[in-house]
Amino acid sequence: AKHRIQVDAKYLSRPVAVVVPGQIEQILVNLVINARQAMPNGGRLRVEVRENPEQDTVEVRIADTGVGIPPDNLRQIFEPFFTTKLPDDQGRGGTGLGLSVCRQIIEQHHGRIRVESVVGKGSTFTVKLPRRQPEE
Repeated sequence: AKHRIQVDAKYLSRPVAVVVPGQIEQILVNLVINARQAMPNGGRLRVEVRENPEQDTVEVRIADTGVGIPPDNLRQIFEPFFTTKLPDDQGRGGTGLGLSVCRQIIEQHHGRIRVESVVGKGSTFTVKLPRRQPEE
């Protein structure tokens, strides 16, 4: 366990949404990588899938116990080219495109993404997609 991250997955139901699978996979991978990078000293990553019948949505929630996002940055994290990632040993930081592309893809699926974060405690990203009705 190189990153010392415990992963908890909770599938509270098996809802169905109409999606382009590769694009949704790209979003989830991006959110998981961001969560891992927010926990440089290890931590806990929670992935939850649930149905929200009131809003008629499928929700995927990715929560980490990482460094959190300061309130000033929260308003900007979905903006193109906004990044908080400092360059690594190879001089590569964030492009600032990951979350803006995620939001674009989710909106093309008629969904939305939101984030809640507390500095020093972690962040939770919630992706909401329209639920497909079971065939009558």
